Amino acid sequence: MPSIQIKDVPEDTHAVLRQRAAAAHQSLQEYLRSRLIAEASRPTLTEVLDRVGERSGGSLPLADAVTALRGDRARR
Repeated sequence: MPSIQIKDVPEDTHAVLRQRAAAAHQSLQEYLRSRLIAEASRPTLTEVLDRVGERSGGSLPLADAVTALRGDRARR
């Protein structure tokens, strides 16, 4: 399995992550690994829109759909 090494993490960031890992009863490595897996499992908006754009059918142009989505998020 590949490894990732992150250098130059600010001390306050490191401290917060260690606290969160401890609260989750995990080592820092276990905690960060689970966060990375969760992050990678959720597609970005761009990835979703790319997939939708590849599909045929529908009557709304993709640009209009993007505008509608952005407007909906702005109202939240």
